[in-house]
Amino acid sequence: MATVINMPRLSDTMEEGVVASWLKNVGDKVEEGDILAEIETDKATMEFESFHEGTLLHIGVKEGEGAPVDTLLAIIGEEGEDFSALLNQTASSETTEAPKEETKKEDSSNSNNNSSVVIPDGVQVVTMPRLSDTMVEGTVASWLKNVGDKVEEGDILAEIETDKATMEFESFYEGTLLHIGINEGESAPVDSLLAIIGKEGTDVSAVVEAHKNGGVATAAPSEEKKSTKAEPTEKVVSASQETVANSSTNTTNGGRIFASPLAKKIANDKGINLADVKGSGENGRIVKKDVENYTPAAKVETSVAQTTSTSSPAAVTNFAIAGEEKTEDVKNSQMRKAIARSLGNSKFSAPHFYLNIEVDMDNAIASRKTINTIPDVKVSFNDMVVKACAMALRKHPQVNTSWTDDTTKYHSHIHVGVAVAVDEGLVVPVLKHTDAMTLTQIGASVKDLAGKARSKKIKPDEMQGSTFTVSNLGMFGIESFTSIINQPNSAILSVGAIVQKPVVKDGQIVVGNTMMLTLACDHRTVDGAVGAQFLQTLKTYIENPVTMLV
Repeated sequence: MATVINMPRLSDTMEEGVVASWLKNVGDKVEEGDILAEIETDKATMEFESFHEGTLLHIGVKEGEGAPVDTLLAIIGEEGEDFSALLNQTASSETTEAPKEETKKEDSSNSNNNSSVVIPDGVQVVTMPRLSDTMVEGTVASWLKNVGDKVEEGDILAEIETDKATMEFESFYEGTLLHIGINEGESAPVDSLLAIIGKEGTDVSAVVEAHKNGGVATAAPSEEKKSTKAEPTEKVVSASQETVANSSTNTTNGGRIFASPLAKKIANDKGINLADVKGSGENGRIVKKDVENYTPAAKVETSVAQTTSTSSPAAVTNFAIAGEEKTEDVKNSQMRKAIARSLGNSKFSAPHFYLNIEVDMDNAIASRKTINTIPDVKVSFNDMVVKACAMALRKHPQVNTSWTDDTTKYHSHIHVGVAVAVDEGLVVPVLKHTDAMTLTQIGASVKDLAGKARSKKIKPDEMQGSTFTVSNLGMFGIESFTSIINQPNSAILSVGAIVQKPVVKDGQIVVGNTMMLTLACDHRTVDGAVGAQFLQTLKTYIENPVTMLV
């Protein structure tokens, strides 16, 4: 599905951007992290990278042309995809929203006239920037400057976590950091007061108070500023030239490393020093694949050899253990916060109860082996469980429900969510109309959605609308566990590992293969007998896979 890329607001005061150059042409393949274009803001020329992958289908702003923030910049999608509807939709929305924007600005200026404050000379107010085209709110992951520190133009002020990536935010001003408006780990909407930079010792309390009260802080008119208005253009050119000159290596003269935010995050997670990584991107920029393919094996072997050669053969006589006690506070990501809120609300609002059943997997193992002999077909046990759940939900509609304070919603559609573990937590891609899908379609869809989830390319609508959820930890050797219901579902199934153990068949003790299933139910919608009947039907389907094929 094609995605519209709007002109981003790359600085806190940017209202319009000029495309200095396109680094991709229509028809080119685009990977996540690729630089799409160089955009000239009101303060500098900056690289704008893609948060999507696909083919560049349309360019909305040509090189050298300018466009307001939020207008159509480009469209990325599948090769050959028809995007005319998106163009028409974008054009009509821009036409209808323009008068509203003017009205809002007038209303805003009228309502804030009484609380406006004149900004002292030399003081610059920095607001939360919109660093991606869909960003509504930002979280300050870390401050790299403290109040009282000197700030040069181009210094990194903070790392800001958007809805898509964690990005460095650099200063376009120089002076002293006088005030920090958003603490580390805190979130705030775009345009909120982020920081104030100015002359050391300047009193900015009135400016801070004005922003807290929703007022307007305006700069005092100055002839000196008017006379130097053309100066930023020269700075933009020189900054751009300096970037190009220094990009033959990974760092500038000041030691800053040119790398995509995704590459930085992966390097940080893996403990890799980006200074040791050679970039293969545009102008030597480090991208995702450079970090993933980096192997510091030689350095490790050398250090081990040195340690071995210098170790003392003397016998150890003192067994007292001396070590450093250390605790590290790691800021919670937006995903972890969302997971905490969702599961906390579910666990403490929905009365959970749990039902266990043991399933004989001998027939399932034999059936899977036969199915997978078919060319280009690969079916997993999890695919069988998901299919069986969808068919059992059709027979037990009470389980395919959602609770509200006034009604119980019975869903005629069956959308099964499949829990997928990612680096920062857990996401639940949803298979729409699962009961109508074949085993091979379920397998292909789960693989595709899980891959998107792990690479952070999954779309919001691909994780919404589930009516039932399956969570499988069998691949980790977990035999039995309980899950928290994924609201607004009424139930979630926990799938354990297939275990070989003695079982009784026809009065004889033989070696069998069994699997434990645990159903967590919301007692407001599902009673014990209903949950038990659902599990019996599910057991029948899994133990006799041929019944799912007729």
